[in-house]
Amino acid sequence: MTFDGLPPLRESLAAAGLAARKSFGQHFLLDLNLTRKIARLAGPLDGATVIEVGPGPGGLTRALLEAGANVIAVEKDPRFRPLLEALAARAAGHLTLIEGDALELGPGALPAGAAIVANLPYNVATPLLIGWLTGPLSPSSMTLMFQKEVAQRIVARPGSKDYGRLSVIAQALCEAQIVMDLPARAFTPPPKVDSAVVRLTPRAERPSPAIVEALQRVTAAAFGQRRKMLRSSLKALGGEALCAAVGVDPSRRAEEVAVPQFLAMAETLTNTSG
Repeated sequence: MTFDGLPPLRESLAAAGLAARKSFGQHFLLDLNLTRKIARLAGPLDGATVIEVGPGPGGLTRALLEAGANVIAVEKDPRFRPLLEALAARAAGHLTLIEGDALELGPGALPAGAAIVANLPYNVATPLLIGWLTGPLSPSSMTLMFQKEVAQRIVARPGSKDYGRLSVIAQALCEAQIVMDLPARAFTPPPKVDSAVVRLTPRAERPSPAIVEALQRVTAAAFGQRRKMLRSSLKALGGEALCAAVGVDPSRRAEEVAVPQFLAMAETLTNTSG
């Protein structure tokens, strides 16, 4: 599928008098060479169902459609509806538009098991990711653009300054890798920080929903007081007894504990509370 007859994105935005809204965390990626690269990094998409959040003027949307995907685009800002509808008219049924806030969509609004590919609005990127990781949507893969510092937190290893709750939850449930870096100048308007694309592939052995819920509780407690020793930060969840059950030194701090150890704590907590 090609869109040769459509005007360049920059011209479409100018003709419609549209500019990015800071309140929506909008920064547009208008270079189709870059959006096509992101689509390639998302893997073979021909015939695949792909969810895109925050398509804006539709730069990445075009690339996904060109790759053969059936795209479900969720856009909160109604100003972009005409541009996206013009794209849908050329997409021969391969583009479905949902106007709404992705954080507020109810169960069943999006198909489970689809791939998610998106240049996420900066101000909602982390809560969206946590929801997709831990909720019922169960994406087949996620290829997502974040602020670079958020991307580094997702892939961080124990002992590093970036390692935290997001690192543990993401890596417990997925293989996570930064696959592309983008400088601020690649966007319109340029943000104050650089960006990066993270590819997340679900692990074959996914923990049960109960263990995922317990993992969220353990990591919230441990990293909510990350400078405290585990015996203190996890006191409400068992403290020293919980650490002893999985062979973790209770005098360690959260950033020193590896993902498998956090998972073991979550499993122990689930078994003892069940």
